[in-house]
Amino acid sequence: MPYGILAGWLAPCLLPGGRPGKLVFELAGHGDLGRVQHTYRATRPEAAADRAAPTGPPATVVIATRNRGAELCRTLEHLASLPERPPVVVVDNGSQDGTAAMVRRRFPGTELIALRRNRGAWARNLGVLRARTPFIALADDDSWWAPGSLAAAAALLAASPEVGLIAARILVGPDQAPDAVNAVMAASPLPSDGLPGPRVMGFLGCGAVIRRDAFLAVGGFSRLLFIGGEEQLFAYDLAAAGWAACYMPDIVAYHHPSASRQPATRRYQEARNRALVAWLRRPLRCALTETGGLTRRAGHDAIAARALGGLAVRLPLALLGRRPLPPDVETAIRALGDDHAG
Repeated sequence: MPYGILAGWLAPCLLPGGRPGKLVFELAGHGDLGRVQHTYRATRPEAAADRAAPTGPPATVVIATRNRGAELCRTLEHLASLPERPPVVVVDNGSQDGTAAMVRRRFPGTELIALRRNRGAWARNLGVLRARTPFIALADDDSWWAPGSLAAAAALLAASPEVGLIAARILVGPDQAPDAVNAVMAASPLPSDGLPGPRVMGFLGCGAVIRRDAFLAVGGFSRLLFIGGEEQLFAYDLAAAGWAACYMPDIVAYHHPSASRQPATRRYQEARNRALVAWLRRPLRCALTETGGLTRRAGHDAIAARALGGLAVRLPLALLGRRPLPPDVETAIRALGDDHAG
């Protein structure tokens, strides 16, 4: 049955030093959703060690989509053919191309959350809240998981309580070319003693499996960023909360980038959000450096000018939410270099 989400908000509260505190979600809706108030207390990595391996579906696949009905249909067909038979939650960001109707008609077993407005990457948070499995597999409407990868990721997370996120190897297009980010993550210089794979400080939203309680503990994806590089802030907060993220090349996701993408818009969003993340979490000198770079480029670069304007509009809220990272996390970021992707 479709769900209308009339209002929703995430209110994360982390204690000093990046330690997770209590996270309260309140959603007002209708139909089977009704009115839900869910209070979540974070589970520390060490406390998760006593958990047994899951006996049900290995993970719930969560997808946020907007106006990509054809691509989403292809993705859902691939997911339905997986041997793991994962539950799937689709959050439709106010599509106007009949996406929601297509999901109801062709994929009645898929849980649908139909929003009236486009909430960007934040919409994934609603899908994670709806999930009932201990692990969440993120996918985009133009990506899907390789057979067996979700089961392997769930087994790995169950056996590695300190790991909050697994970054998959991404294969792009019909030729399954390796995404450039794979090599960057594989070569991560961060210490990974005792971890199942290289420790990373980033991932792609089209191919990551996340421990659900870790996701909730850090507050999910930021509403302020909307979309475009939103994974960076999430990865920083995950590390600040004490969870490791690892790259595992045997866990595979396929990505067939949509033809309807708008590269210029995405570059603007990523430039704006890179500066916003600096103001939210990085030392003041990093935030000033990012902002200064946008300012210098704005005179001759339309994308930089637009990003600078977007930053100015959102900066007051970013300053209210500013919470510098713990020293060890900031040191790790510096070890990766300014343009790290892993």
